[in-house]
Amino acid sequence: MSDIVVPSLGESVSEATIAQWLKKEGDAVKADEPIVELETDKVTLEVNAPSDGVIAKITVSEGDTVEVGAVLGEVNTDAAANDTAIAPKQADNKSGSESKPAPQTNEDKELHDIVVPSLGESITEATLGKWLKKQGDAVQVDEPLVELETDKATMEVNAPVQGVVLALKGSEGDTVEIGTILGQIQQGGQADQSASSSNVDVNKQDNVIAVQTASASTAHAHKLSPAVQKMINDNDLDPSQIKGTGKDGRLTKEDVQNFMANQSSSTIPAAASAPTPSAVPARADKGAREERVKMTKLRQSIAKRLKHAQNTAAMLTTFNEADMSAVMNLRKDYKDVFEKKHGVKLGFMSFFVKAAVNALKDFPEVNAEIDGDEIVYKNYYDISVAVSTPQGLVVPVIKDCDDKPMAQIEKDIMELGGKARDGKLSIAEMTGGTFTITNGGVFGSLMSMPIINPPQTGILGMHKIQQRPVVLDDGSIVARPMMYLTLSYDHRIIDGKEAVGFLVAIKNAIEDPQRLILDL
Repeated sequence: MSDIVVPSLGESVSEATIAQWLKKEGDAVKADEPIVELETDKVTLEVNAPSDGVIAKITVSEGDTVEVGAVLGEVNTDAAANDTAIAPKQADNKSGSESKPAPQTNEDKELHDIVVPSLGESITEATLGKWLKKQGDAVQVDEPLVELETDKATMEVNAPVQGVVLALKGSEGDTVEIGTILGQIQQGGQADQSASSSNVDVNKQDNVIAVQTASASTAHAHKLSPAVQKMINDNDLDPSQIKGTGKDGRLTKEDVQNFMANQSSSTIPAAASAPTPSAVPARADKGAREERVKMTKLRQSIAKRLKHAQNTAAMLTTFNEADMSAVMNLRKDYKDVFEKKHGVKLGFMSFFVKAAVNALKDFPEVNAEIDGDEIVYKNYYDISVAVSTPQGLVVPVIKDCDDKPMAQIEKDIMELGGKARDGKLSIAEMTGGTFTITNGGVFGSLMSMPIINPPQTGILGMHKIQQRPVVLDDGSIVARPMMYLTLSYDHRIIDGKEAVGFLVAIKNAIEDPQRLILDL
């Protein structure tokens, strides 16, 4: 027997709540297969099977509170080799039916399932993004097939083998769980043979899109969401007669409603129609003027986190400005030598990262977080750098910035920024930051009040560099490249004195970058 035990839940977290059992007594499990979900006040995480076997006993119920080290149940490891053990089931996109484990055979050729992989800690589902292949396409091993969106990042599902895509299941926008079968690949198949075959139903399920020569109306039906399909069926409509205004020409509910309304109005006698067409100004129909698009998982997560920060933190913002002359001159003098030696351009962000680390050492409250009735001070400096992507704002983390030279920080920024824009960031690369820097100036923002990235207590805002008149100590007025700086902070643990002092330390380091070299 192997015990199912509550693992370590993170720093200062000692207990959790049983959220959902993913297996029941008698179910067969594989080592590291998720068994139960736990919820803490910070995250949801999964407890995995300690070994192959069968769930022999579950000792706690959903909703119970358990501590680190508590035994949740037992796995009978002796049953792993027993022929009578219950075979594990593969997910079926919530349909309730079972699929045989891959590989299968079809005319002496192996069939391999396209399966939703593990999505990271505490993530159990994703949204189908964009299909990169279609039925009949030839694929290579590890070639991307489909994009999945979670509330953390966008990732790709790759081909498990070389072959031909026989079937695809699900439409863009569908929600799928870990283990869901998205389709199948015939290993070693030929693209032309696969494309010409008809009525191939690999999974023996009605909702799998078969590889066949489809009519125009069938192809149109593949674009229908469940809600639209129900409206079509209930009203006995032909979807090929309705113009779609959604993404990629997809039909929306409004398209169907407008089509039905137009049909109804066309049956009204002309005498009853008023006023005459000449008296009514021309207007586009409602369907063409509006489009309703479901929020991505990432956008939903951004919305929740930002609103949570506003609701829980006592946020306040302080302002200052920095003369960028010294940094700009330094970059101008050494940018070519720097790039030649280190293979990366010298940007502004590395100066601000180093300035932030020095300021955080002087004002540790800004590098802390609140955990219940305790303040957790961080003795490491992992700086989150906000990056705008087509999917939304993400915040990758540059680890251990106090130990890295500016060249390595610039390389990390370039690498993580590229991953962010390509949707390749891992969960580990977006967690654990102690302080955030965001640069709205790249979009032309002159000043803003950024929102804290919880559980952090501070965020530095950089803005547009603009020539402004500055009065020097001798009374002369000169034009200087100035940048407004802002610090949004949690007033629950950071007082105004510390916030202002922190921002002044940033200003002083930027206006006199030798301070960064001398660690002043």
